[in-house]
Amino acid sequence: MTVTAPICVARIGAAHGVRGAVKLWTFTADPFAVKDYGPLTTRDGSRRFEVADIRAAGDHLVATLKGIATREDAQRLNGIELYIARDQLPETSDDEYYHADLIGLAAVDAANAPVGRVVAVHNFGAGDIIEIAPARGPTLLLPFTHAVVPIIDLAAGRVVIELPQEIEGDDAQS
Repeated sequence: MTVTAPICVARIGAAHGVRGAVKLWTFTADPFAVKDYGPLTTRDGSRRFEVADIRAAGDHLVATLKGIATREDAQRLNGIELYIARDQLPETSDDEYYHADLIGLAAVDAANAPVGRVVAVHNFGAGDIIEIAPARGPTLLLPFTHAVVPIIDLAAGRVVIELPQEIEGDDAQS
């Protein structure tokens, strides 16, 4: 059985009000799903939090956590990331992946030559970007499209990357 790292689903922000509520940023497709996952933990599992109530507030949520009743208690939680076990997430459909499933995969080119390793998937507002760390040199930030990443093989632990010619040419000169 493979043990996977916990998945970060939210980050606690500043206190909100005087009764222990906190601002909450979620990293789930449905922001309110964070309440349905049950107890959330810190990355190391040393602390557990349960969302008692949650509501939308601008670009974030406001949450009340069980056992947090004062502004001072809430302020001490600022910046804590909240995690769940990977198996608590719903199954994905074909051609749909969790970022956590991609991070760490080997990146190879069409000829199966090593390109590097997937270290992150970002979205700065214009679509997903896959970040590949080669064995040497700067990381590559590539559009996460079917044209650039035509094959994702979780079972084999790899993604196939179609490198733009200008990157291949730069690499060939090194």
